[in-house]
Amino acid sequence: MLGLIVNPVAGMGGAVGLKGTDGAEALAEALRRGARPSSCGRARAFVSGFSALRTAVSFVTCRGAMGEDAFADGGYRVRVLEVGGGATGAGDTRDAAKIMEGTGVQMIAFCGGDGTARDIMDAVGERVPVLGIPAGVKMHSGVFAVTPEAAAGIAIRFIWGELPLMRGEVADVDEEAFRQGRVSSRLYGYLSVPHEPAGVQGMKAATPLTEDSEENRQAIARWVVESMEKGVVYLLGPGSTVKAISEALGIDYSLLGVDIVLDGKLIRKDAGEEEVMAAIAGRDGRIIVSPIGRQGFIFGRGNQQISGRALRALGRGAVTVVSTREKLEGMEAIRSDTGDREVDGWFRGGVKVLVDYNTFRVKRSEC
Repeated sequence: MLGLIVNPVAGMGGAVGLKGTDGAEALAEALRRGARPSSCGRARAFVSGFSALRTAVSFVTCRGAMGEDAFADGGYRVRVLEVGGGATGAGDTRDAAKIMEGTGVQMIAFCGGDGTARDIMDAVGERVPVLGIPAGVKMHSGVFAVTPEAAAGIAIRFIWGELPLMRGEVADVDEEAFRQGRVSSRLYGYLSVPHEPAGVQGMKAATPLTEDSEENRQAIARWVVESMEKGVVYLLGPGSTVKAISEALGIDYSLLGVDIVLDGKLIRKDAGEEEVMAAIAGRDGRIIVSPIGRQGFIFGRGNQQISGRALRALGRGAVTVVSTREKLEGMEAIRSDTGDREVDGWFRGGVKVLVDYNTFRVKRSEC
């Protein structure tokens, strides 16, 4: 028996340029900016992985958007708890996890981000095996599958007895500091997750600030700036490697957001998805991103403003991936998790990465 808990508001802040939706004020601001729910779609993608096992696996879930809606296709063996329905919050997640622990579920799959992981940890600790279905903005914790589809495969293998457990780190950042461009992260504890290194992401790793790595960033930035074309819109993703490009241009930037540059000038700082789409409409555009330390994600983690829709508008050839050598060596593979499986497939097999001045390396990718 498998439990499923969905955080209905997880990830809503990403596409509109917020850095999460923890708290009522952040959610209200996300809605004001036109944010749309996305976690239920991610939960459906997870559930669809069990379509061939509808009668073999039973589920326990919550009402409405907290889980029940993910089984809309029908045919699944589902018990719905009297938790959820209407407006929900962190307390509902904790209550659901505690009730599921009492039912004897083999595992609790939860759909959300780092804040949801903390709620699950507070409720059941390491007593119940869990697995995160990635649906938040940040997802720095080492308890999430790399995609919802991967989560389904891992859950099946675990309940079939094929995978052991490991301790996965639960980490989170101060969202208010994050929105102001400061990373204030801490380790909160651990959850018991299936041990599947290829399918469960590790905890985000910070890139060391060494003299060599800084020189490496500057060399990458010089090459990118010298290669920029007139009349082309550039979308600059989050992170210190990409922001070295802004510094080389002498423009303001948001360290943790997506900035838009045209002809060497900043035309939009910390843009949301709709602002990105407006900027590239009818124009030639390029996207410059750097993979997240250790995890390897170039899309779908912290830069949801550059959505599958934006990528389709510009095409695979518009993407340039940049990384310092040290950072690239610290990750197993490049990954993409936009939720658009066709777009994510563009990056499958291998990705060319700019690692120094006019120096590229092909890195293995898993998408």
